[in-house]
Amino acid sequence: MAFIDLKDVTKAFHAGEEEYPAVRGVSLGIESGEFVAVMGPSGSGKSTLLSLVGGLSHATSGIVSVDGIDLGSLGPNKLSDFRREYLGFVFQSFYLVPYLTALENVMLPLTVQPGMNGTAGDAAQEALRKVGLAAKSRRLPSQLSGGEQERVAIARAIVNKPPVILADEPTGNLDTKTGDQVLDMLQDLNRGGHTVVMVTHNVENAKRAGRTIEIRDGQVVSN
Repeated sequence: MAFIDLKDVTKAFHAGEEEYPAVRGVSLGIESGEFVAVMGPSGSGKSTLLSLVGGLSHATSGIVSVDGIDLGSLGPNKLSDFRREYLGFVFQSFYLVPYLTALENVMLPLTVQPGMNGTAGDAAQEALRKVGLAAKSRRLPSQLSGGEQERVAIARAIVNKPPVILADEPTGNLDTKTGDQVLDMLQDLNRGGHTVVMVTHNVENAKRAGRTIEIRDGQVVSN
């Protein structure tokens, strides 16, 4: 079994009595330590696929497992524990809390983590150092550029040292130069042992990954 393993997974949404499958019978595996790009046109199901792997959405049918853990079998509390232990999320929208400093934003995943009393600040500062923002830890998001805000989001994603980074269009709101810097960071994280799964519509971005999975109309057409 692969580290991330999907077996005949379908995810359907409902509008009244109508059913709209966003993912249709997908089976695929991603090994620990891979950097995988998921590509496809808008509405193809790639972000839905990412949300299934991240436990943000449950499959309608089929099995999604990470490190042998069947996500469909987990209740809300266990699922929350799983996400905290295994996953770091990086989104196109940075989702930073505007009234918290960069350091406080990065500390957020640690506030509910046992055993972090007194060390959360140190861990967050170290994560900011890794993305080159240690000197701006006291600034609010409004005092940072878009690229800096994305780097804070990456620091937040890696602060608890999760084995898996899930990135949904992480360069979508950035200029080319800044986007390249973010991709450099994702590659560095991958070289450091993180498994990275990145949704993108950009062919050049996908070239940074070791493998590309193409999805169309909710189905994998190449991997």
